[in-house]
Amino acid sequence: LASSSLLSDKTQFPSFFRTIPSDTFQSKGLAQLVLHFGWTWVGLVALNDDYGYQGIQVIKQEILRDGACVAFTEYVMINNFNQISRLTKIMKESTANVIIFFVRDLDVTPLFDYMLVRSLTGKTFVACDGWSVSNFLMAAKFSPLLSGNESLKTLLDSKYDGSIFTSSYNLYNAIHVIAKSLHNMQSCQKNKGPFSNGSCTDVQHFKPWQVRISASHENILKDDKCLAWKSAPWKKGSITDHQYFLMLDFQIPTSVCTPSCPVGFRKMPRVYMPVCCFECVLCPLGEISNRTDSLDCTKCSWDTWPNAQKDRCHPKNREFLSFEEPLGAALSATSVFSSLLPAFIIGLFICYKNTSIVRANNFFLSCLLLISMSLCFLSSLAFIGYPHPEKCLLRQVTFGTVFTLCVSCILAKTFMVVFAFMATKPGSGLKRWASPRVSYMIVALFSFLQLVLCITWISLAPPFPEDNIESQPGIIIVECNEGSPTAFWCMLGYLGLLATISFIVAFLARRLPDSFNEAKFITFSILAFLSVWVSYIPASLTSAGKYTVAVEVFAILSSTWALVICMFTPKCYIILFRPDMNSKEHLMGKR
Repeated sequence: LASSSLLSDKTQFPSFFRTIPSDTFQSKGLAQLVLHFGWTWVGLVALNDDYGYQGIQVIKQEILRDGACVAFTEYVMINNFNQISRLTKIMKESTANVIIFFVRDLDVTPLFDYMLVRSLTGKTFVACDGWSVSNFLMAAKFSPLLSGNESLKTLLDSKYDGSIFTSSYNLYNAIHVIAKSLHNMQSCQKNKGPFSNGSCTDVQHFKPWQVRISASHENILKDDKCLAWKSAPWKKGSITDHQYFLMLDFQIPTSVCTPSCPVGFRKMPRVYMPVCCFECVLCPLGEISNRTDSLDCTKCSWDTWPNAQKDRCHPKNREFLSFEEPLGAALSATSVFSSLLPAFIIGLFICYKNTSIVRANNFFLSCLLLISMSLCFLSSLAFIGYPHPEKCLLRQVTFGTVFTLCVSCILAKTFMVVFAFMATKPGSGLKRWASPRVSYMIVALFSFLQLVLCITWISLAPPFPEDNIESQPGIIIVECNEGSPTAFWCMLGYLGLLATISFIVAFLARRLPDSFNEAKFITFSILAFLSVWVSYIPASLTSAGKYTVAVEVFAILSSTWALVICMFTPKCYIILFRPDMNSKEHLMGKR
């Protein structure tokens, strides 16, 4: 009836055979039961003797091999009050909710009594089958149903559960085997015996090994390799989780060091802790995990991005400043509406072409300036909409060329103010420089230089559309790569140089006589123009995606508005509302 695994050593116990399984089978069964229910964080308690050491080591080995962890291992003598108190404290403080006991039912009774006093609850104890029929732990289920006249064979063949009578049945098997062996030795016939040369033994003087040989044909007596419990409750597939706990009317308990990491997270080990204890860390930007307890996160492809749960990669949104969205639609409408204002002023100048204020400001140069301003407004439309290759190639070139034409006209007006004043001085040789042809030559020359720069740019390093995935995570920004940033900033720098020269010359000429007071308006207009584009530089560097394009469009519109308002609003006001000031005498400063 002994279950100790030490007795399996045939060199020490050659005549030992079992009628009950070795503790090794029971230990492996308990370990399989724990792993079957996903209890990866368990405590181990064993008696401080050979029985406890052997059994608990097998359990621990099986648990660790399959990836579970042991919260604590305690070897105790249950009849020691100090050890009972210490063990109760350890179990109460431990986060392990399942504890495996490799302790005999009789020995564990004092511990249970003390746990009730200390209110230790919420723990699930797993132990050998002997606990289930222990009179010390609970009353047997079928005792009230027995009359006392039943035989062992009748009960085993009846509807009653044979596990209740395990000890009695095991004792019955052992006695039956020994009796059968003795009977075989007594009825042995000469030359037909089980020993060498068919000999028999003296039934009055036999050796233990002779009993073993005489009983070798009995299928009850077996060694460890072929003895197993039929329908063992922890055997995989023999019983369902629901059947285990339905009769106890509670849910399957859980016992883990750390709850499972959900999708979108990965497991990160804790320092100096078992592998079952870990942190659940959210997957980094651009990575997913689509299963629980994932060890690593998977990076999404360049054109996909994780969803909110970080368990799936979805195609990235493609972003650009479109005509359909509110921002793009507002900028487009503003551009078209603004381009009508210079056209209205040109019509006004044509109607009042022969008035003094129009004639004094070089009618043809003013019309050219207004046409260039209208084109400046419309050039912003090239920055809105999907950046096709043709649009990327021409939009900056168009912007640079028409703005250079505009600033060149203002620069020509500024020089004409200075030349006209200098030409009025006696003996001055600058009279020929005050000719309108000179102003047209200035416009043509400076516009041509910018055009050459732009043609060189698109010839050597042309702009092209590209998918930007770096600026904003999770979004593909469809934008125009300028090809050569150096060429782009040279184009803007040249434009700024012309505007600066115009500002300096106009500022120096602002105190000339009233008939030449257009220099004051040029000073204010260029100052506003430069202020807009100086502000554009940091704004463009700090914005991203479609807002970078929107910033440039806004700069184009606002700088052009500054030129129109500062240069032509005073003239239009005089033409429309103060015709008394639209005379040669007034412009010459005389009444």
